[in-house]
Amino acid sequence: MRIVAILVLLLALAGVALAQQAADPEFNTSVENLAYLRNGPRVLFDEAHHNFHTADGRYKPFVDLLMSDGYQVIRNRKPFSKVSLDTFKVLVIANALGAEEMDDEGSDQSAFSESEIQAVYDWVKSGGALLLIADHAPFGGAAAALGTKLGVDMSKGYTFDAPNALQGIASFLIFSRENKLLASHPIVDGRNEKERVNRVLTFTGQSLKGPEESSLILKLAETAQDSPNHEHKNMVSAAGRAQALAFKVGKGRVVVHGEAAMLSAQITGQEKFKMGMNFEGYDNKQYALNLIHWLSGLLKEK
Repeated sequence: MRIVAILVLLLALAGVALAQQAADPEFNTSVENLAYLRNGPRVLFDEAHHNFHTADGRYKPFVDLLMSDGYQVIRNRKPFSKVSLDTFKVLVIANALGAEEMDDEGSDQSAFSESEIQAVYDWVKSGGALLLIADHAPFGGAAAALGTKLGVDMSKGYTFDAPNALQGIASFLIFSRENKLLASHPIVDGRNEKERVNRVLTFTGQSLKGPEESSLILKLAETAQDSPNHEHKNMVSAAGRAQALAFKVGKGRVVVHGEAAMLSAQITGQEKFKMGMNFEGYDNKQYALNLIHWLSGLLKEK
């Protein structure tokens, strides 16, 4: 109960908590059943849009996990264009911003120019695979224009669901086979029984609504609600929405995530509380592997 109380305090001080987040140096990024022994698909990890998460920063555990699995991860420092995207199979965009810092004016404005959005869309349509991660405010606003181009609506706020959350923290959402909020999809089922995902935990994000053909990988319950702020004010229903979507655009594949920490392994606060793939009792690490396996084409549709 002491841990829950302190985590609630950290959430109330959202800006401070975010500033304290750091990659967990003790997280085990090894992979038992490697996808590729060498020369795996090339993954472009975006760092050109004031990204809150970088390959050697808060998302280092995710990047290290992919590299352990045989993927080749290259950091992007250029605007998106046909040329910059052409030789890559997967593009990862994690919490881009419209300004340098999340509390700067304009941080919730589009992080991408119209030409970049068109370049990403054309690249996906011709066979590329995009993982777009856009967290709670202001990150949803910064990614909204790209989301709209892909047919995804972002709430741009905060999502709560106390009946399906970690006790005492209504925005730490549980998606499990038991509560029927995990989709029947290759990302959830993996390549075999050992890779089967049974439950995952998210750590305060926004809600999403995708194209009609999209799979609601992390489906929000009828009791879920959205708020424009983290204070539970002006709440509206988030029923029918999700925190993760998967769908195809032309020849390409897209996964959009409304929460970022679940795909990393972070520690926060003086007590170094774990958030993400390092949170015990959940399958976030296997989920992250299955997700990239589906995007790179290793996992086929049923």
